[in-house]
Amino acid sequence: MKATRKMVNKQLRFKGMLLDKLVTKSSEKAFIQSMHNSKKQMDKRFKGRDKEGLACSEEWVSRGDGSSIRIRIYKPLRRVKNIPGVLWIHGGGYAQGVPEMSDDLYKRLIDTSDCVIVAPDYRLSIDAPYPAALDDCYKVLLWMKAHAKELGIRDDQLMAGGESAGGGLTVALALLARDRGTANLAFQMPLYPMLDDRMLSESARDNNAYVWNSDTNRWGWKLYLGELFNKDVPIYAAPGRAADYRNLPPAVTFVGDIEPFRDETIQYVTDLKAAGVPVDFRMYKGAYHGFDIISPKADISKAARDFLMESFKYAAVHYFAPQR
Repeated sequence: MKATRKMVNKQLRFKGMLLDKLVTKSSEKAFIQSMHNSKKQMDKRFKGRDKEGLACSEEWVSRGDGSSIRIRIYKPLRRVKNIPGVLWIHGGGYAQGVPEMSDDLYKRLIDTSDCVIVAPDYRLSIDAPYPAALDDCYKVLLWMKAHAKELGIRDDQLMAGGESAGGGLTVALALLARDRGTANLAFQMPLYPMLDDRMLSESARDNNAYVWNSDTNRWGWKLYLGELFNKDVPIYAAPGRAADYRNLPPAVTFVGDIEPFRDETIQYVTDLKAAGVPVDFRMYKGAYHGFDIISPKADISKAARDFLMESFKYAAVHYFAPQR
């Protein structure tokens, strides 16, 4: 899918063009090096940063092999209990990012409806390919369930969400938790999720949109899948390959209409509805990948975030998972 400048929402164009120049797309090797450089920059800029207006803390969750997963915990300033617990999984093409970079969203979620957000600093693909990131997120989900009382959350109202790769991990986690029967998610928020490594859809093929296109998508998947790339990829690595979406939690998602993940997001929504799973979904015209983060002051970005908050507020009141 070819995306021209005129197809991009006017309020998104400048920042889209600017960021597009910063994302290395000249070659796979250069892209991988840029992911390493980005990790160093993000660690320096964000790691350990608290969010004003929230009670912030840090814990470590054991992997069971002598190593641990760093997690950031965000709560309302006042003491609360029996509120939803949200596992938020940051984006970054599976290759970059830290949990602190999404703290504006954490503040908005908590202000919208009291909740506790647990954000894992999961292993990135530049350090360890699949299943490292998913294993980390799954262990943190089980930790949340086991420590629900201490966190002040309900263990029947655990939710998960994330942007891009974080959205892909959200869906993979929902499938894994369902299939293992260890923890039930009450709600999922996979925003413009990175779901399908096959890149067969119209929007994924020959996409040249700002920020994330077909080339970066292919290289991102190759990093994440490692030796599995172009082989028999399991559904927990690329959940767009799944055939059974029954008994997954209700969902909310949105996507731009010119980005590579447009069609796989639409397909996921279609599959959920066919399986009887409630879904709130909107598509935004002229929006490239991650538009709401890159241009948060644009009217279209504000509309997308308002839509997310409305759905989350409803879920916090109405959605609870059956106990196991």
